[in-house]
Amino acid sequence: MPAGTLAAPPAPTAPAATGGWLVRRGSRLPAWLLAVLALGCLAVLAALPALVSQADTQLLVNFFVLLVMSVMWNLLAGYAGMVSIGQQAFIGLGAYGVLVLAMNGVPTIASIPLAALVAAVISLPVSLVVFRLRGGYFAIATWVVSDTAMLVISSVSAIGGGTGHAVPGLASLSPRAFGRVTYYAAFVVVVLAVGGAYALLRSRLGLVLAAVRDDEIGARSAGARVLRARRVVFVVAALGCGAAGALLAVSQLQVQATAVFSVQWSAEMIFVTLIGGIGTMEGPILGTIVFYLLQQNLANEGAWYLIIFGTLAVAIAIWAPKGIWGTLERRLGLSLFPLTHRVGPVAGTSRPPRSPGRPTPHVERGPGAGARSGP
Repeated sequence: MPAGTLAAPPAPTAPAATGGWLVRRGSRLPAWLLAVLALGCLAVLAALPALVSQADTQLLVNFFVLLVMSVMWNLLAGYAGMVSIGQQAFIGLGAYGVLVLAMNGVPTIASIPLAALVAAVISLPVSLVVFRLRGGYFAIATWVVSDTAMLVISSVSAIGGGTGHAVPGLASLSPRAFGRVTYYAAFVVVVLAVGGAYALLRSRLGLVLAAVRDDEIGARSAGARVLRARRVVFVVAALGCGAAGALLAVSQLQVQATAVFSVQWSAEMIFVTLIGGIGTMEGPILGTIVFYLLQQNLANEGAWYLIIFGTLAVAIAIWAPKGIWGTLERRLGLSLFPLTHRVGPVAGTSRPPRSPGRPTPHVERGPGAGARSGP
């Protein structure tokens, strides 16, 4: 070889038959079984209005509304590391968006996506302000935004001021028809919210969020656009909470500022996410189920209702900080919405030999050690 020339790198070789590795999604359940379970759940939920009473249908609508809120808050805190206690701002904006659109002749059901878009658009300038703060200051700033929105809207007499206003357009329907309309509207919203959140977390943006939460400095040094990723998640969460608020307005046919902007919504979505499992897709679903089971069985117990809820939250925070599903996932390796990656030998080959003292390769893409407030 002439002096001063560089040798070409060796051509890559295929892995040996006894040493191949394969990257798989982090779930022990096969993909076909997960697809069957998903389709079965959707079919059952789609058929429920014909099988249950009007009261149960309304309860399921409320269940879907809280589930959408919890999925959105989990995106913010569990994956993007932004702890917000002011998401009720976008719930209220979505509710009043439906009211204003319906008062101006837009069909009530058709106004739900439009109201959600209004909340998402408003969240962009809001993010320019609150993203300047970090930690607890960020959390308090979102609460201030919510209270400010409530005070401004309460001063507008054209939409009822502080006493609220009825939502026109659906009052002429029979109770049964009204229940079915609101149920299927909520069903579509919850499917889009859960499916959209899952698709987002499986995308390149989901990889960026996982990298930022695990090591923000490392992610920035690798070229990750941290601020852009968090702003996208913030807008998506506002879109989902706006849709949840729009569903509230449609299902209750009444919008009142103190109700739709109540901090109780943030308290419930935080509680549901923490007991179910923050940083997991399954956590908000399981947490919402537990919340409504407890609520329906303990609502008549007076003070014991709050005592049991508080005791459960403290117990999970101490002994299962990743929530019920997070603990099950860690011990059993099960995942209904697989987001992590695991490296294992290719089927039909033996496991490659390992060097002494070196563990088997394991790659994860999922929640980090904990949520962190602020952009």
